[in-house]
Amino acid sequence: MWQLRWHLAINGYFNMNPSIEEILVYGAGLGLCVIVMLIYIFVKRRNSSIVESKIQTAKEEGSYEPISLHPHININSCIGSGACVAACPEKDIIGILHGKATLINASKCVGHGACFHACPVEAISLKIGTEKRGVDLPHVNYNFETNVHGIFIAGELGGMGLIKNSVEQGKQAVDFIKEAIQPNHGADFDLIVIGAGPSGISSSLQAKKLGLKCLVLEQDTLGGTVTNFPRSKIVMTSPMDLPLHGKVKLYETSKSELLVLWKEVISKNDIKIIENSKVNAIIKDGTNFKLIVANGISYSCHKVILAIGRGGTPRKLNVQGEELEKVAYKLLEPELISEKNILVVGGGDSAIESALLLAPQNKVTLSYRSDKFSRLKPKNEAAIKLAVDHNLVSVAFNTNILAIKEDKVLMSKEGEADISLRNDLVYIFAGGELPTQFLQNAGVEITKRFGYTIKSHK
Repeated sequence: MWQLRWHLAINGYFNMNPSIEEILVYGAGLGLCVIVMLIYIFVKRRNSSIVESKIQTAKEEGSYEPISLHPHININSCIGSGACVAACPEKDIIGILHGKATLINASKCVGHGACFHACPVEAISLKIGTEKRGVDLPHVNYNFETNVHGIFIAGELGGMGLIKNSVEQGKQAVDFIKEAIQPNHGADFDLIVIGAGPSGISSSLQAKKLGLKCLVLEQDTLGGTVTNFPRSKIVMTSPMDLPLHGKVKLYETSKSELLVLWKEVISKNDIKIIENSKVNAIIKDGTNFKLIVANGISYSCHKVILAIGRGGTPRKLNVQGEELEKVAYKLLEPELISEKNILVVGGGDSAIESALLLAPQNKVTLSYRSDKFSRLKPKNEAAIKLAVDHNLVSVAFNTNILAIKEDKVLMSKEGEADISLRNDLVYIFAGGELPTQFLQNAGVEITKRFGYTIKSHK
């Protein structure tokens, strides 16, 4: 009986009376399996220990808690494949801890959504805000329409900052609008799109494709917030389907290359965009809308798409001298600026990237109100450290701007005397302000969302 059980247990590999050689061979095989298993367990534990150490460091540096759009991991569904870790272009946002994906530097996530798309079991969703930290978001329903009938929102303003998904949202919003257009509505345009960023461009192209009379109003220039990126900034994205153009496969590209593509598509399809036209008010007029532009011109339309982003209006410091011409809130043509004393204000990626672009040919000081950087992309964090070590950039932590003069800037630092710096140019990167008042004046409701799941597209 014992021989039969032994025979079944080893699936017939041994004879009823195994030889010494057979026992040694299969014993060696079993031993090898055990060694492989032990190595696997060791590597798994070692990697988990590394991730635990990174999490502890992130907590100490203040980058562990998410501040905006970030991945949310369902640990009950996660199989620990690591596909999300490999796909993330920022690195160390997610790690594998004890066989499950976990957040590490959540506040450094910039919302590419690569992890969401890479997960083989759909264990990752994209959320904005946390249970403790809320984020103001306007109300939109499944077809991107706000509580005001006829006003739609697509892209970053609704919480989705990914270029691919912003493009998709703009296209889908227009599809819904096409079905809702009333014949003989009497307005000048079927649709006016406010904002010429990714979602605005996509909306206008889809409107053209569907035969809608459409106008795009942009407060700055074509490209929206992408235009404000430093010239050499890499835009990380995934393939997007641009109406009237087709599939665009861009994984790493410069801002200028992306803008060239959009300009070509806009020109080829004769899309009407009026730049430097900031809309100050949206007024309901029966079933139509009247849009009042900063220059006093007004336009009427049947439907409106808000594709203005969340930070279209730069946040100001509200200090003396901020109105001087030498103060700017975005960096354009950095290669044309040289031999200047420049102050860059801010501690985010935009401030760091701008300082690094200006440093080789200028004297650059970076002012940041905190005692250390906490939300930088790994590449930027390494680059600014290297620049400081080589005296290319001077960083003034724990400083605040008191006043901006024609030839200098006054700063305060806790526990020390005020600082006076010779200065020719000031670049302020203090983030952007959600256009709350503009939206509320148009009747759009805004709610603070906690852990709100963003609709995305596989």
